[in-house]
Amino acid sequence: MFESKAGVLLVGGLGFFVLAFVVMALIPMTIYYGEPEKTIDDLAQDGILHEFTQLAERFPEQFGKHYGEVNYKSYGEALELGHKLYVGEGCWHCHSQYIRPVSNEDRRWGPRSYAWEYQNVLQRPVLFGTRRVGPDLIREGARKSNDWHIAHFYKPTSVVPVSVMPEYKWFFDEEGYPNKKGMAMITYIQWLGSWRQEYPYWNGEGPTTQEPTPTPDETTVARTNDSVDHESTIDGHGGAG
Repeated sequence: MFESKAGVLLVGGLGFFVLAFVVMALIPMTIYYGEPEKTIDDLAQDGILHEFTQLAERFPEQFGKHYGEVNYKSYGEALELGHKLYVGEGCWHCHSQYIRPVSNEDRRWGPRSYAWEYQNVLQRPVLFGTRRVGPDLIREGARKSNDWHIAHFYKPTSVVPVSVMPEYKWFFDEEGYPNKKGMAMITYIQWLGSWRQEYPYWNGEGPTTQEPTPTPDETTVARTNDSVDHESTIDGHGGAG
């Protein structure tokens, strides 16, 4: 049997499958086995994004009801809930979170992805995806304002006329303001990519000095509670309804 053409193809196919499993699964697992994984508290301690603070300033009544005040605990709570919603709502079906080193993907969505970026609890399960009905979101943080995301979740076609994304009106209260889920989702989306040195200058509008590819130890972003004094950059009415 194995001397026939079909036998050779069978053995070759099985051989390549085993090789792929070793190269893409066993070797990486061996390399990163035992590496520490960042917890929610660790991620929050990296610094509170000013977009989270803006939600508190923009919607003080709603924010106080759902999260109390801006601190590491409330920020971590919002990040964790936002990630659960992102996975649970199936956002990853249309939006991958992995920029591949092919087809000039880094020119469209920002720097290519590296393994160390996924060593935290908010990257489980990994959301690499295979379909991009919508854009990749691993570098989405700070690309758009909170108001843009509010409008987008409430009625996607109001900001992207050709969008096929469904409306997520359960992210809002009766008056059209973002509720706990809505604020959590926005916080999570604004967090994506914030660990990179390029953040928030994805589009080249910031410093022009070329930085070397960062290592994990060099990627802690200086984002502290000083962000409370950060000048707001969003315009327009805060309500989505």
